[in-house]
Amino acid sequence: MKVIIDQDKCVASGQCVTAAIDVFDQRDEDGIVVLLNDNLPDNLAADVQQAAAVCPALAIVIED
Repeated sequence: MKVIIDQDKCVASGQCVTAAIDVFDQRDEDGIVVLLNDNLPDNLAADVQQAAAVCPALAIVIED
């Protein structure tokens, strides 16, 4: 699973962090999403899919 973040689309709502706190965080200065780890374990796949689904800006894309 590869996670792609479009930081230009991000509106800093924090929904991704709520859905997958082990995968996403937000920059302190503006709240824009950051990916914590490029190599995601399989057990976090459902959380990442949920984060992508609840992102209001559709800033998270998942590729298999």
